[in-house]
Amino acid sequence: MDSVSRPSALYRFACFLAGAVALLICSGGLVTSTGSGLAVPDWPNSYGYNMFTFPWARWASGGVFHEHSHRLIASGVGFLTILLVVFLARGDGRPWLRKLGWLALGAVILQGVLGGLRVVWLKDQIGIFHAGLAHAFFCLIAFIAFALSNAWKSLGTTPLPDKGARNRLRSLVVLGVLLIYGQLLLGATMRHAHADLSIRDFPLAYGQILPPLDDASIARINEERKTILHVPPTTRSQIVIQMLHRLGAVLTVAVVIGAFVRGRKMHQLPAPARRALVVWPALLAVQFVLGMFTIWTDKAADIATAHVAGGAASLLLGVLLVATLSRWGAAVPTPRATAARQLAAAA
Repeated sequence: MDSVSRPSALYRFACFLAGAVALLICSGGLVTSTGSGLAVPDWPNSYGYNMFTFPWARWASGGVFHEHSHRLIASGVGFLTILLVVFLARGDGRPWLRKLGWLALGAVILQGVLGGLRVVWLKDQIGIFHAGLAHAFFCLIAFIAFALSNAWKSLGTTPLPDKGARNRLRSLVVLGVLLIYGQLLLGATMRHAHADLSIRDFPLAYGQILPPLDDASIARINEERKTILHVPPTTRSQIVIQMLHRLGAVLTVAVVIGAFVRGRKMHQLPAPARRALVVWPALLAVQFVLGMFTIWTDKAADIATAHVAGGAASLLLGVLLVATLSRWGAAVPTPRATAARQLAAAA
C-alpha cells in the first residue's frame, strides 16, 4: 500500500485504470458493432450462471464472447476504481481530487446499472446514456491521472504572459470538446436507433447533397433497401440523425482547425498544449476517414469499433487540452498578490 501511496506510483495506477477504461469502451463498441448487445439475455447473471463462473465453453466464440467479456472488463474497471478511491484517500492530500475519485466511483456504479438495465428492460434509449456516460467517465479518470502527474505541477508554475489570449483559445477548445461529445452522443443514438446505415452512400446522401425526406422518396428508398440491398427499412428521423452527424463532423473539424491556427500564434504556449494542438486535428482527420469507411464497408465491425475509439481519443485530448490551458500559470502569484504578501510581511 505504501508504494502505491507515492505520487508517482499513484499516477501510474491512474494511467493503468484509464487504459482499462479505453479497453472497455472499445469492447462496448465491438458489442454494438457486431450486434451482440443481447447475446446474453439476463443480468447480473449470464444464462443463469454467476458472471464470474460462467463456463468458458459457453462463451468462447461469437456474440456471447463479445458481450460477456465486456461485462468482465467492466467489473474489473469497477474494482480498479474502488482501489483508486482508496489510494487517493491515502496518497494525495488534495480534497478536490479525492472528491473526483468518489465521483468516478459513483459514475462507474451507475454505468454498470445502466448496462444491466439495457439488457433487462430492452430499452435502446438506455444504451445512449450508457455510451455517453462511458466517455465522460473515461475523461474523468484520465483527468485524475493528469492531476497526479509532474506535468500538472510544472504547468502551475509556468508564467502566463497573456491571460486574454489564453482564455480565447480555451473557449475555442471548449467548444470543440462540446461538439465532439455531441458527436459521440449522436453516434450512440444512431447505433442504438439502428440508423447508422440509414444513408448508405458518401459524400452524397442518396445521390444528393441533402437527402430527400418527402414521403414518396422515403417509400422509394425503402423499396430499394428491401428488393436490391436486402436491408431493413429506414425512417425519416433515422436519415436526419445520420445527416446531423455528418454535418456535425464538418463543423467539429472546422472548430478544431481554428483552435490549431489560434494556438500557433501563441509563441509562449506550453509545450504539452502545443503538441496537443497539432495532434488534435490530425486525430479528427483520421476519425473522419474512419467514419467514411464505416459507411463504405457497410459498418464492418473493426472499422466501426475503431471509429468509436477514435471519438473517445479525440474527446479525451480536447478535455486534457482544456485542463492544460486552465492549469497554465495557476500557481504563479499575480503582481497584486505579491505586493499584498510583501505588505503583510512588512507589517
